[in-house]
Amino acid sequence: MTMTVHVIGAGGRSGAALCRALLAQGKDVVPVVRDRNRYQAGSGLSSGRQGPGGGTLHEPHIADLTGPPDDLRLALLDASVVVCTAHARNIPAVLAAAPAQARIVALGSTRKFTRWPDAHGNGVLAGGLALLTSGRNGVILHPTMIYGAEGEDNVQRLATLLRYLPVVPLPGGGRSLVQPIHQSDVTACLLAAIDKDWNGAHSLVIAGAAPVTYRDFVHLVARAAGMRMPPVISIPAGPLIAAAAVLRLIPGLPDIGPAEIRRLLEDKAFSIGPMVSTLGVVPVSLETGLARLFGEN
Repeated sequence: MTMTVHVIGAGGRSGAALCRALLAQGKDVVPVVRDRNRYQAGSGLSSGRQGPGGGTLHEPHIADLTGPPDDLRLALLDASVVVCTAHARNIPAVLAAAPAQARIVALGSTRKFTRWPDAHGNGVLAGGLALLTSGRNGVILHPTMIYGAEGEDNVQRLATLLRYLPVVPLPGGGRSLVQPIHQSDVTACLLAAIDKDWNGAHSLVIAGAAPVTYRDFVHLVARAAGMRMPPVISIPAGPLIAAAAVLRLIPGLPDIGPAEIRRLLEDKAFSIGPMVSTLGVVPVSLETGLARLFGEN
């Protein structure tokens, strides 16, 4: 019997990538989205489409995660596997609406570990706690910075900045660690989580192959984008936050907030041992992932 997977947030980057991968595996997909037109325009997916593996993309079910609970309950009425690629703050609503026997797979982020909490990180914490205490079978995956998705702007924003800056000012000289994960590995982890027979609810960090300093990350992005690497200078976070407030007034430059700058001082390095042993996914190196990203542009 063909597996049917309900994908909440199918119009987003991770959601759309997952839908395409599920179809290629021969699984049927039911997109659950808030806006039909925006989903169809943004995802490039069309209902009735047959994937190369034989899977069918069904008509989208329309539900607003913050709207009437009955809408989401109806959208998930016959679901056996529910994947939530929307923000983790919506997990309590998903748990309330999904059938009791449905397996739950959700995306959070490693923002929950930050020393500089914000609404995003607090939402991830709340959503993860809701799943872990729900008695459900499933998992919340916490990816590090995701890059390489269609329309992704984490690395692209950095590349844009590098084209403008004569020097790269980094708090602490960019010695903090980062461990970005390529979208293809996020998708592979979601696919493995969907197929796994979870006993109870679990939480799992998914990350790139190895941590690098932010300074080296910037160097690798510049090299992959075919740009000269501006010199890196060390600067305290305070003056950098003040400078960013001025730069965001210049048209064309990306907006970088104070919390983003403070988080540049945090190490974001994680063991991939649990990810590999639990899901069987070995992530690509950062060099390989960046070569894919800029080679496709």
